[in-house]
Amino acid sequence: MSMMVPEVATKRLELLKEAVPGISRVLVLSYLADPIAPLQVKAMQQAAGSLGVTLQIHDIQTADDLPAAFDAGAKERAEGLLVTAESIFVVQRARVSELAARYRLPAMYPYTIQVADAAHLMAYDVDYPDLERRAANYVDRILKGAKPSDLPVQQPTKFALVINLKTAKALGLTISESFLLRADQLIE
Repeated sequence: MSMMVPEVATKRLELLKEAVPGISRVLVLSYLADPIAPLQVKAMQQAAGSLGVTLQIHDIQTADDLPAAFDAGAKERAEGLLVTAESIFVVQRARVSELAARYRLPAMYPYTIQVADAAHLMAYDVDYPDLERRAANYVDRILKGAKPSDLPVQQPTKFALVINLKTAKALGLTISESFLLRADQLIE
């Protein structure tokens, strides 16, 4: 199963720009030592120009790097925040949320759970239950004699967009009705 990490990272940037059309500078937090991080950053950099967005990329190695990244983002006049898909940001989600709120940055996160339990604005992610069901089908086929090398790599076909309306209100954001209708879940 593929997670389409670079492509989904680009989609997150597109959705952030669509939800908050006026942003032109986005602070990107990434743990660049993780092999998937540079792939995400490169994909977003390729898309940023056509979206009219400048990315301010900050490598986060430890939780202690977070305040300095947000301070630098403020000096560079960041208007939004995007967090790449690495586990450090799941572990530090409360801290990231607190800093995003302090700096009043509308933010897009990689995991939908981050929106529900940490008051983040929104997240876009693959639908993990769907991937797990499909993976179980592959396990069944392998147990019945199929060669793993004969099974094609599958890409996600279902995704989830979650928006926290309480956070939008706290940030003073008005998100368009058409954008809200695309959400799989609204947290009120």
